[in-house]
Amino acid sequence: MRLANLFIQRPVASGLFAAAIVLLGLISYRQLPVSPLPAVDFPMIVVTASLPGASPESMAATVATPLERALGSIAGIKRISSNSNQGSTQIRLEFELDRNVDEAARDVQASINAVRAQLPSGMPGNPTYRKFNPSQMPVMALALSSSSLSAPELYDSAATILSQKILQIQGVGEVEIVGSSLPAVRVQLNPAMLSHYGIALDEVRTAISAMNTNVPLGVLEASNERWQIATSQTLRSASDYQQLIIKTVDGAPIRLSDVALVSDSTENRYSAGFHNDKPAVIMQISRRSGANIVATIDAIYQQLPMLQALSPKDSNLAVVMDRSPVIRATLNEAELSLAISIGLVVAVVLLFLKSVRSALIPTLAIPVSLVGAFVVMYLFGFSLNNLSVMALIVAAGLVVDDAIVVLENIKRHLDMGKTPLQAARDGAGEVGYTLIAMNLALVVVFLSILFMGGLVERLFREFSISLVGAMLISLLMSLTLTPALAAALLKPSGKTKQITAEKPSLFARLQQRYQQSLRFVLGFKKTVLLVLAGLFGLNIWLFQTLPGGMLPDQDTGQLNGFVRGDDGFSFQIMQPKIEAFRQYLMTDPAIADVTGASGGAMGLSNSMLRVRLKPLNERKVSAQEVVDRIRANAPKIAGGMLFLSVDQDIRLSSPFASSDYEVLLMSGDLQELGKWSKKVAEGMKELPELVDVNSPGGEDAQQVVLQIDREAAQRLGVDMRTIATLLNNSFSQRQVATLFDDMNQYRVVMELAPGYTAQPEVLKQLMLITAGGERVPLSAIASYDYGLASDRVRHDNQFASKGIGYALAPGVTAEQADAAIDRLLAELMLPTSIFSVNGEDQRNATFDQGNQVWLFVGVVLAVYLLLGILYESLLQPLTILSTLPCAALGALLTLYFSDTALSLIAQLGLFLLIGIVMKNAILLVDFALKAERDLGLTPFDAIVLAGQQRLRPILMTNLAAMLGAVPLLLGMGEGAELRQPLGITIVGGLALSQLFTLYSTPAVYLVLSRFRRHAPVREQAAAELSPKATTEAIQHAK
Repeated sequence: MRLANLFIQRPVASGLFAAAIVLLGLISYRQLPVSPLPAVDFPMIVVTASLPGASPESMAATVATPLERALGSIAGIKRISSNSNQGSTQIRLEFELDRNVDEAARDVQASINAVRAQLPSGMPGNPTYRKFNPSQMPVMALALSSSSLSAPELYDSAATILSQKILQIQGVGEVEIVGSSLPAVRVQLNPAMLSHYGIALDEVRTAISAMNTNVPLGVLEASNERWQIATSQTLRSASDYQQLIIKTVDGAPIRLSDVALVSDSTENRYSAGFHNDKPAVIMQISRRSGANIVATIDAIYQQLPMLQALSPKDSNLAVVMDRSPVIRATLNEAELSLAISIGLVVAVVLLFLKSVRSALIPTLAIPVSLVGAFVVMYLFGFSLNNLSVMALIVAAGLVVDDAIVVLENIKRHLDMGKTPLQAARDGAGEVGYTLIAMNLALVVVFLSILFMGGLVERLFREFSISLVGAMLISLLMSLTLTPALAAALLKPSGKTKQITAEKPSLFARLQQRYQQSLRFVLGFKKTVLLVLAGLFGLNIWLFQTLPGGMLPDQDTGQLNGFVRGDDGFSFQIMQPKIEAFRQYLMTDPAIADVTGASGGAMGLSNSMLRVRLKPLNERKVSAQEVVDRIRANAPKIAGGMLFLSVDQDIRLSSPFASSDYEVLLMSGDLQELGKWSKKVAEGMKELPELVDVNSPGGEDAQQVVLQIDREAAQRLGVDMRTIATLLNNSFSQRQVATLFDDMNQYRVVMELAPGYTAQPEVLKQLMLITAGGERVPLSAIASYDYGLASDRVRHDNQFASKGIGYALAPGVTAEQADAAIDRLLAELMLPTSIFSVNGEDQRNATFDQGNQVWLFVGVVLAVYLLLGILYESLLQPLTILSTLPCAALGALLTLYFSDTALSLIAQLGLFLLIGIVMKNAILLVDFALKAERDLGLTPFDAIVLAGQQRLRPILMTNLAAMLGAVPLLLGMGEGAELRQPLGITIVGGLALSQLFTLYSTPAVYLVLSRFRRHAPVREQAAAELSPKATTEAIQHAK
């Protein structure tokens, strides 16, 4: 080829060209961000609204439903779901993957503004939204604790000072604070004293609110001076409010301290947090989209001394979660696997060539191609992560193939007595077209991964393009650097020892035995075809038998926990139960830190936990084994349940689910939904395939129901709004005033004293004020009774829903669990008014990967079309594609006997095999066709000669690719759970295909040769092997 001849004549330029690629690669490497997985942006937005004191049913009806209707009209929404608890509602909007999240955010804000008039007027603020990305979960967490300071004081410092400083650090995107709430002045009213003085609750609220009016006061200005007008300092603390005059009775002032206990407290007293054995406030830090995780965490560590200095005195700031050690260890293990892979490949080259000088030539293609791939990764904005490093590990065994083919052919011409320069020209020219055909087929296969669509395409894009980049650079090096080095370094055959792979006698004996066995097998061509057909059928059976799956579960060193209390339990009674679970977790030898928060938006009887495990080399067991051990020995605590799962870099569970998997039941009939969800949950608890079944709450929370005598209320001049306002003032922790500070805003919270809210009898002491100013006891127009209500209300796509969470029993796959659940639902015979979606279906919907079988068919068809164009033949591509059943069978059998699921990573390996095993067939077919055309050999003699001449490069390339994937197969160190399925697939597929394709491909070639026309099958421009060279090759082989 002209390109090869140009660089052969200019060896210095060839070397400098390769050096330039390496230099650019090293520069690009330093610029690549680091992350555990490729950056996958999920267009997701979470809308949050609060109405202190409102019941879950009230929040769902008056807040969630109007918002859902308004937000549901936004274009591109894939799923809308909501969860309503006591006083708070959270709505999660999932958009199509191609939806721009910034444009969606503008639409969300417009919808919130449009629906604001339909929402309750008592809301302390407008609903807010934030962009949410499950792939950007917190990368670091800090706990602020103190033995002397209160939780609100710690929260104030974290929210006002520390979080603002952390947000200024390069790479930080968001800081979420849990474990308490801001300080507030809490006014706890005594209803008996209010009744004694004849004061209504609304009068107290109005008096407090009026004391902190914040309006512009203006300026005074003379001809040469100006004065600002200011009032005395705003009331800030409880002591400032105690002397506040509420009302004057018979000339005597009634102060706030006369009717209430005023204290410095917190906005929400139903919220708490802890770190190990201390109360604490937790700051969860998420990175900015595209930021380098490791660099971001390192930057936070550099600022820790300053953050500690800014913290309150007598407080401690501790790192309780850090994702970087696991990421560093995972990438270090991946890089070690890459180094081992390169070492094995180099060993293969040395084994066959038995000369350091000769082995150096193809070995140089490895660093140039792999380091050059960093340039491609940088230009495409990729990161250094598990999948991109896996691509480089696979590439280590492939990039050397092209150089081996070129070098082996040059060596063959040297053995014919040619000079190194002439041998380099003829050898590189002969195989140039073959290399192009091989690499084009590989590129088509590898890029076909991009057509998986949905999340799968986003996830594997970096793997595919990085691998293609390395292959194309390898092709370029094999046509430039390799022949140039061969011409400069190799010596004529007569002057030096031959550079054969093995000793001549040993390799000649191997060639002779292979030739004899090949001639024997070709006598049974039809039998070979029948065997291939049987292998194809066995592939179909294995493909249907093997359990499927998404991404293998990662060992991130982090556990997510959830403590759920029985519906109706108070916040106070749940704290000892949460403490018991915390103490139990701390006894496990694999656990380093436990942090958690209870109450707040999670519900009064729930608590979220985050567990940091010790490094893998210290705990010696996987994170899943730790979870199984904790589940098996968890204490039985009445009214409380502990759920644990291994945290994942991409969380694919259902929204608002606290378990690994969840069965979702949806219906428009609330009564039917509540009844059948309990039946399904009870049935799931009996299934041996499931553990930790989290049954949904029904109407189990106690409720006080007021029966209003509307006629009496109308007669006494009391309307329903007045009654609702009275109850809101009494029991909702109502925020009645705002205190403006230099650095933050605080609230005044009003409620009845806790002693009076413990029993419903306090309702009899409440006093209403009519429009005419008259006071009417609530008991005069209302009575109360007891009932039951739901403690949480969920909606999914605007239907009422119930989620039943569960985890998999040890040794059970997700597909087996789904099959068991489907059998249970069939036995229960759910009514048509209830629609069910199991856990794996929800994950599949998230991935949206479609039918992978048709994608495989499309890839094979695309390769057939490409090869048909290159060979100008309809039959020869079938010869090359006949290698696929053997490779697929080896991969599927290896997965079957190793009890490995056909996960997305394993499917990725099948795609790679399609490209890798075709290279051997292309080498055979290409040489045979040239021999037929140029020498007039029969198809039988041509294919036998091709097998004999191409045996060494086929063995070398196949062994290089297979041994290059061995480190993936061994699954060493952290992150091995992602790499191992790929190694199992590649090594198993190549091991079996190596044995079969050396015989099946010649047999298929002979069978199809009967149907070929005898005219030339390619244009002369494609024929690069001269008759003379072929004759010489035959004589040399003999």
